[in-house]
Amino acid sequence: MAEPPERPYPDGIEAIFEVARRLRAPDGCPWDREQTHQSLRPYLLEETYEVLEAIDRGPDDVRLREELGDLLLQVAMHAAIAEEQGRFDAVQVSEMAAAKIVARHPHVFGDARVADAEEVLRNWEQRKLDEAAQAGRPEETPLDRVPSAMPALAWVHGMQKRAARVGFDPESAAEAAEAVAARAREAVAVDQEEAFRCVGDLLLSVVTLARKLRVSPEDALRAAGQRFRDRFALMHRELLARGLGYRDLDPAELKAVWDRTEGESSSASTPPERRGHGRGRLL
Repeated sequence: MAEPPERPYPDGIEAIFEVARRLRAPDGCPWDREQTHQSLRPYLLEETYEVLEAIDRGPDDVRLREELGDLLLQVAMHAAIAEEQGRFDAVQVSEMAAAKIVARHPHVFGDARVADAEEVLRNWEQRKLDEAAQAGRPEETPLDRVPSAMPALAWVHGMQKRAARVGFDPESAAEAAEAVAARAREAVAVDQEEAFRCVGDLLLSVVTLARKLRVSPEDALRAAGQRFRDRFALMHRELLARGLGYRDLDPAELKAVWDRTEGESSSASTPPERRGHGRGRLL
């Protein structure tokens, strides 16, 4: 029996980084050799969302492992590009990340003590402020570290959480709920130009309310969107079975069909363990 061909990569974590270097080599893949940090940007975003989708779909170790590997390939490709340009390499990426995390966890790697997870987050934000000041950026705020390229809902949620960690959290859940109602009423009582601002303020208040209730607004909206999609599909099937189109029914009749779909949707609510969606990033 013939011996299996030798693998062109080493064992362990180094495997994917060696594969990325080989793809980028002069005799490597023409497509991979053409890529830049900028051209790979959409793939990095796509792979990130695929990891999130694998997590959202529930326990499936094979799929999650595969999607995490695809995401790791993106990291390896960016490190390979930087290494070719003499800027940094994968080892430096790993060591820098490890050093940063160790420095920001003195309660794990040092002798500091913390009472709970909330104190960890407060200390984290203070250390970030101290680091910015030492680096000559004293005017940098915690909100500046939330990437504005994030989806708007997640971006606002992230900014609010960071503001709360450093002590700015003026509204209670009840006050946030009142603000939602007041801003909704205001939005329908103004002209189109003013409505743009009012709806923005309304959504900001909704995010505040969600945060106070320890609900991820991004996850809650996605779950609601799935329920809407499933209910719409049920309504569509009923109309097809009756040989009708959407415009064949008056608004009251169409609403009656829609109301019958309530409770029949197959999309479940967000599982309890994901309602709070963690306590936020620590980077």
